[in-house]
Amino acid sequence: MKHLLAGTAFAVALGIGSAAMAAPISACLITKTDSNPFFAKMREGAVAKAKELGVELSIAAGKFDGDHESQVSAVEACLASGAKGILMVANDPVQIAPLMQKARDAGVLVIALDTPLSPADAADMTFATDNFGAGELIGKWAAAKLGDGAKDAHIAMLDALPSFPTIDQLRDQGFMKGFGIDIGDPKVIGDEKDPRIVGHEVTQGSEEGGVTAMEKLMAADPNVNLVYTINEPSAAGAYQALVSMGKAKGITIVSVDGGCPGVKNVAAGSIGATAQQYPLQMAALGVEAIAKFAQTGQKPEATEGKTFFDTGVALVTDQPMPGIDSIDTTEALKLCWG
Repeated sequence: MKHLLAGTAFAVALGIGSAAMAAPISACLITKTDSNPFFAKMREGAVAKAKELGVELSIAAGKFDGDHESQVSAVEACLASGAKGILMVANDPVQIAPLMQKARDAGVLVIALDTPLSPADAADMTFATDNFGAGELIGKWAAAKLGDGAKDAHIAMLDALPSFPTIDQLRDQGFMKGFGIDIGDPKVIGDEKDPRIVGHEVTQGSEEGGVTAMEKLMAADPNVNLVYTINEPSAAGAYQALVSMGKAKGITIVSVDGGCPGVKNVAAGSIGATAQQYPLQMAALGVEAIAKFAQTGQKPEATEGKTFFDTGVALVTDQPMPGIDSIDTTEALKLCWG
């Protein structure tokens, strides 16, 4: 586990006396991987806030997307170190939940970042994008973009790891609701009956996975004209596949993430619209909440009307649609993953 020792000047920010500074607050950030730019931005936000507040921050990650065992080891090391709080982006929200509940029972503040645990109340709070809302935004935009053609759309769904009732389902089902499709069971991917859905393929959230998934779905239905992707790397892969097949023109791709490379792809026209998240803010707020909890015992509260702390989302497109709030790529590039 990487270890970062910050300074001790957090008393002013939290309104705490000098006596409290004698025992530094320690916390752990555990992400799905350390290679994904999304999680790199999280680390950036967490490290900066830890330095500002004088929090000793340890950082760990899975070796690959889906690596549950490495995260278990990281949590155990974190608990052994006496940390006051854990920021967790779970690879397996179901299997990790009992261990996180054990941490809570030991008096450690557990905050899920980006990915809700399953059950969600295995964490004290989730700091995340409204992933259902993010999906709904791109679904509404896509329906408006297709206009009258939406009723006869041929939609390819490029998912990530649809085995957990968390981000994948939320974005997927949000997109369908926004587009006007009956989603069936909101915790299940692929049970919808709408004939406009060509099929679902897993991408692992990667560019390579996007290529393979797009090829399979185009083979199933060469008339695909709308592509939903779980994130922007898979969208980039889908576009590559369509270009190689000579079918990129006339097919609209929508996605979720809002990272700088994805926003540039929107500007270039390979992605029609994306929903922008703010992971740096997500992690910074998480560190702040741990520092406050360690000093006052106060736990973070959910955003009014929601069951989690909503860190914000914005629709990014250079093709705005009437009645749908959006920002253009110039503005989004200034904000990407901030």
